[in-house]
Amino acid sequence: MIQRLLLDHPRTVGESYFAHMRASLTTAARLGVAAGACVVHAVVPGLCTTTGSSAILKLHGEIYPRRFDQPTL
Repeated sequence: MIQRLLLDHPRTVGESYFAHMRASLTTAARLGVAAGACVVHAVVPGLCTTTGSSAILKLHGEIYPRRFDQPTL
């Protein structure tokens, strides 16, 4: 059970547990910055007009090619 939860998925994308953790936390941080820009944009529509959507498109371009069809929890 532990192996399935912690190790199987990182191996399917060619990463160790800690490499996968770093990549996931980096993605989360980038999404957090994009979310912050969206909040700024909601309050002042003239600011950060493309920051959120640009970040999402860039992340999609980086992550999508690495996808594998695999079950989720």
